[in-house]
Amino acid sequence: MAPVLALAAAAPAAADGPDSNFSFQDDRITESSGLAASRAHPGIYWTHNDQDRPRVFAVDSRTGKTVATVTMTGVGTPRDMEAISVGSDGRVYVGDIGDNRNGTWKHVWIYSFPEPAQLGNTTVRATQYTVKYEDGPRDAEALMVHPKTGRVYIASKNEDGGGLYEAPAKLSSSGTNVFRRIGEVPWVTDGSFSPDGKRLVLRSYFSARGYEWKPEGRLGSDDRVKAPIQGQSEGVSYTADGRALMFSSEGAGAEVRRVDLKDAGKGAGPAPGGGKASSDGGGGGGTASGDGDSSVDLTTAVVVGAGALAVLLLLKRLFRRGA
Repeated sequence: MAPVLALAAAAPAAADGPDSNFSFQDDRITESSGLAASRAHPGIYWTHNDQDRPRVFAVDSRTGKTVATVTMTGVGTPRDMEAISVGSDGRVYVGDIGDNRNGTWKHVWIYSFPEPAQLGNTTVRATQYTVKYEDGPRDAEALMVHPKTGRVYIASKNEDGGGLYEAPAKLSSSGTNVFRRIGEVPWVTDGSFSPDGKRLVLRSYFSARGYEWKPEGRLGSDDRVKAPIQGQSEGVSYTADGRALMFSSEGAGAEVRRVDLKDAGKGAGPAPGGGKASSDGGGGGGTASGDGDSSVDLTTAVVVGAGALAVLLLLKRLFRRGA
C-alpha cells in the first residue's frame, strides 16, 4: 500500500498543544481504523488497529505518543475491529464490525470497558455484545455512541451507499442485539457525534458530510464537511470541546489532522460559544487544517482519489483473502 500512501498523504505537522495535528509515534499503530476523543483525559485520543489482538491505544495529541495500552479479556478473538467511541456512561466502545466479504459473518461484536481513570498499560475485563442487523449481514466501519442518550449506532459501508442502524435502547450482553435501519448514508469509514449530540459527521475516503441530529434520534438536513485528503481516511472525531474535528488515516506514522469547525463548512455545525461555520464546505476538497496549508484543487483530488481508491480496495481485499 506504500505507493497509495505516498500519492495522497499530507506532510506531517508538529504537535504544539492538545487537539493539534499530530502523528502516531507508536510503531505498533499501523492500521488506525477508528478515532475517539477521551471524555476523561483532555487531549487524549483512543485508537486501534483493525487486524489485531483485543487491545486499544490511548494517544496524547500533544506528542503523538502512546500513553496507555488497554488489553481486553473476556472477549473472543477479534475479526476486524473498525470503530471506537466513548459513551455518556464513561465506557469505551469498540466495534468489531468489519466484513470485507460483504455478508460472510452472521453476527458481529461490540466490546466495551470503563475508560480508565489513570492512564497506563492495563488489562481489563470487557463486556462483549453480539450484534445482528435487521435486514441481514453487511460490512461496516463506523460505530457512534450518542453523547446524551447513550444509544449506539452503526453506519454500514457499501460502494452504492449504506444505512444507518440503531441499537436497542440498551445493549444486552446475554442475547443478540438487533440493529434496525433508520436512515440512508453514503460510503462511510467512520463517524462522530458532536459533544452536544446535535450533529453527526460521517466521513469516507475522500469526503465527509455532516447531519443535523433530530431530538427524536433521526437524521436531519445534511451538508458537506471539508475534510483533508489522506492516504487511507479511516477515522474522525470531534474534539472533546466540540471546536474542531480530528481526521485520521491508516499507515505507520500516520498523521491526524485538525479542522476547526469555523473552517469545516456548514455540515460540521457551529463552534460552541460562537464562530460561524464557513459556507464553503467542499467535502474532500482541501486540506483545511487551519495551519496555513494550501487547499487541494477539487478536480485534481477527485481524479487522484478515484485511482487511489481503486488500487487501495483491490490490495486490501487481496491481502485479506490471502491471510
